[in-house]
Amino acid sequence: MILKPIHALIIGDEILSGKRQDKHLTYLINTLKKFDFMLAGANYVGDSEEDIKQCIFNKKDCILFSFGGIGATPDDRTRQAAASANNIAIERHPEAIALIEKQFGKDAYPKRILMGELPKNAKLIPNTINNIPGFSLHDHHFMPGFPEMAWPMIEWVINHYYLEFSKEKTTDDQSLWIDDRSESTLIDLMRSIEKQFTDVRIYSLPKLSPNKTLEFGIKGDKQQVKNAMLFLKNFLSDEKISWRENK
Repeated sequence: MILKPIHALIIGDEILSGKRQDKHLTYLINTLKKFDFMLAGANYVGDSEEDIKQCIFNKKDCILFSFGGIGATPDDRTRQAAASANNIAIERHPEAIALIEKQFGKDAYPKRILMGELPKNAKLIPNTINNIPGFSLHDHHFMPGFPEMAWPMIEWVINHYYLEFSKEKTTDDQSLWIDDRSESTLIDLMRSIEKQFTDVRIYSLPKLSPNKTLEFGIKGDKQQVKNAMLFLKNFLSDEKISWRENK
């Protein structure tokens, strides 16, 4: 079994306007690394139900970690968008309702209880801060925008649904440093590697100070990364191009 590509969806007009700075992406990347997983992509969208729906729909064959928009205020539209993207109804989730009632008592009504209205057949993600859960639909996982609530949910989801995939690392990311070279002089080499090793991707990160150097990286299928790196090192040695291991 192969782990699906992992994507992030970060929701909120306040992120796009700059009123708040996103912290989820960096945390998610670092958490995934702990399990030898790699993020394949990320999207930022505002509080538009249609935009959220489209992002969810476009990632139907991926693992998705979504942050924000699952509250009860009018600008929280992620629950509705998730249901619409999956062509299913919103309904009151008995366990979620019970958790909200336990947390807030009579103050759960009439508004807080709306957070217990979830897409049909959603599975709950525990919230250790205030007991109002996130939820999962298949491989899509929806969490609050508050980092202190969402971040423990990330590890809970991985431990409950994907831990088996971390036992054997199937992807890798390796790089080396090439001295005094511009990216443009290595484009043909990059294309050659990607053509020969079809399950890897090349990246290059120039650095101009204190000395001109270039980080040349290869990521993707573990075995192909290993073979591609050997090919790269042999090529550089044959061409007498100076390079150093990236430790």
